[in-house]
Amino acid sequence: MNNDILLQLNNISVVYSDVIQILKGVSLAIRKKQIVSLLGSNGAGKTTTLRAISGLLKPENGAVTEGTIEYEGRSIQNAAPETITRLGIIQVLEGRPHFEHLTVEENLRVGTAARSGRASTKEDLDLVYQYFPPLLARRRSLSGYCSGGELQMLAIGRALMARPRLLLLDEPSLGLGPLLVKEIFAIVGRINKEQGTTIVLVEQNAGMALQLAHYGYVMENGKVVMEGNASDLRENPDVREFYLGVASSGVLKTYKDVKAYKRRKRWL
Repeated sequence: MNNDILLQLNNISVVYSDVIQILKGVSLAIRKKQIVSLLGSNGAGKTTTLRAISGLLKPENGAVTEGTIEYEGRSIQNAAPETITRLGIIQVLEGRPHFEHLTVEENLRVGTAARSGRASTKEDLDLVYQYFPPLLARRRSLSGYCSGGELQMLAIGRALMARPRLLLLDEPSLGLGPLLVKEIFAIVGRINKEQGTTIVLVEQNAGMALQLAHYGYVMENGKVVMEGNASDLRENPDVREFYLGVASSGVLKTYKDVKAYKRRKRWL
């Protein structure tokens, strides 16, 4: 395995309930200290890919049936979630789940359960509050009274408390306003640069994702159909038209305008 690669998925297939195949030979290479974006429409297999990495398939009666997932050269496919989190792989789930009857700071401290050792949490809390000042102001408040934006900050902050080496973000912009999305994406970029955290980002907002990411994969129907540097994907006419809503003429389009999506060329 290349020393520059932190995580590698080699031709994996994922099946639910022994009969429903969601992923069909997906291969990814996640390089250290990069942000990698997974793009695609609903049902493309992006979230299932994250769950395969983080070990969260089994609770939903799913499993990796073919291929391998290697983290620093170690096989982790179908490993228990607690084993994977202790390796430093932490997923921020879609929907911003939280313990609504705990305070913001108590929710953050829950994140320390995923890491080994008993180091003091003060330094970690200070780091989270540095990135997310609104959480400092609300640290004694019950999280059930937080806004959607504050809950997204809380979810990412709780993941940071686990001191992740690989952070998996599932739809962090979901349900948030444009200004708040821009703010959170800027903070994610800072975390990557300042902490050296490798990040895999699943995001419907392809424009924002490709501005933030170093590398990207496009998924359709459980397969990777295109990959490349984020800057190249931003300029690809197919990506611009189908995922960014811009035709070659520069006219904005909606998904309803694309009656039959035909690639201009074979992607892979």
